[in-house]
Amino acid sequence: MSTLSCTVRILRIEGEGSMNKLCNLFIGAIALCCLNLTPSYAADGFTQKDRELLIELKIRMGEIDKRFEQIDKRFEQVDKRFEQIDKRFEQVDKRFEQVDRRFEQADKRFEQADKRSDGIERRLERLETVMMWGFGLLFTSMVGMIGFVLWDRRSALAPAVRMVKELEERERLLEKALKEYANIEPRFAEILKTLRL
Repeated sequence: MSTLSCTVRILRIEGEGSMNKLCNLFIGAIALCCLNLTPSYAADGFTQKDRELLIELKIRMGEIDKRFEQIDKRFEQVDKRFEQIDKRFEQVDKRFEQVDRRFEQADKRFEQADKRSDGIERRLERLETVMMWGFGLLFTSMVGMIGFVLWDRRSALAPAVRMVKELEERERLLEKALKEYANIEPRFAEILKTLRL
């Protein structure tokens, strides 16, 4: 129908006279026949083999479409698997972040433990120093006490020893005097013998 309308338009444009119109009409009819005969000839020109080829092509194209659909489905499955893998990686990343946080907490605890142990070490050093000074003072005071006791004994005993020595000397002298008097007085000698002097 579109070829007919194109032909009619061409005829109208070309001529205004009746002769021209007849010529134009005749040329248009021939063109119209030629145009109409060409598609009908082409439709009738297909052989059985051509039709089988077209059917086979259509079947193959359908199979190719099915294969492409299957491939699309497989790609969708692969995409889903990649999404699952991405989710798993995200979960693994979250777990690593949690582990990192735990390590950071452990590091903080170790730092706190180190600070505590440093404080304990300082306290132990102070305690050790105090104990050393305490033991030093204790031993010094003990040595001083022993020295004082020895000095006090000597100083307290020295007058007694001196007195004892003086008394021993006096006794010796008295004994000597009594023995000499016993030599002069026999009765006194007997008294000394009875006393075992």
